Amino acid sequence: MRYAVSIPPFTDAATVIALGREAEQAGWDGVFLWDHVQWTAGMPVHDPWVLLGALAQTTERVLLGTMVTPPTRRRPHVLAKQMTSLDHLSGGRAVLGVGLGEPDDLDFSDLGDESDKKLRGAMLDEALDVIDQLWSGPTDHTGEHYRVKADFVPRPVQEPRPPVWVAGVTPNRKPLRRARRWDGVVPIAPYGGSLTPQALADYLALVPADDAQSEPWDVVAPWAEGVPADEYADAGATWLVVSAWPSEEDWVEGLRKVISSTL
Repeated sequence: MRYAVSIPPFTDAATVIALGREAEQAGWDGVFLWDHVQWTAGMPVHDPWVLLGALAQTTERVLLGTMVTPPTRRRPHVLAKQMTSLDHLSGGRAVLGVGLGEPDDLDFSDLGDESDKKLRGAMLDEALDVIDQLWSGPTDHTGEHYRVKADFVPRPVQEPRPPVWVAGVTPNRKPLRRARRWDGVVPIAPYGGSLTPQALADYLALVPADDAQSEPWDVVAPWAEGVPADEYADAGATWLVVSAWPSEEDWVEGLRKVISSTL
């Protein structure tokens, strides 16, 4: 089992970087950042990719990435280039977490981006194929949503490519089927709730692995307070993740306490 912290970059940038460094020093295995453009009125929201670049230079061991990025509002060729740069800056410690994204209004329709979830799902599938091609070599893609002709260098440090983890709200099967085609799944409990080990096991059973699934394949589960890690491992988790709800008062100090005292 490995352990990660998922930080909302909704405070001053220096605090986000400090939390990431503290997580590495405390023995955590991964530091991930939420990816949003807006959240609530008056709340500061920083771009995760800029901050991840800073974390790559101020950490040495932890895996780094987003949890999660919606490629439908980040053009796939730009996202492929950002991930490659992060992979180089970090010495091969980059992970791409993807999902449909939310909220539909603040992060999508209010900014002129597609808000329909079904259409965003189709765009996500195509975007992942484009990104994979761009990481691998010359690309000449013409699809329903994207047209890309490019040969990007440098390639990522990791071979054959950085891991791709796909998020999905339980108990929806479609994101789990999508995740089985890549390198891992990030199950999200509905309505911001916690995910018990039994609920995790039940979800994974909805779409069993097949021969085409990559190995290793990660299950990156939210860690409910007070539940032993062994119970999640028995349910299929390979990672446990803690985070904070940024609308709660003193969420930064609460997350800092979790980082310093949990492992």
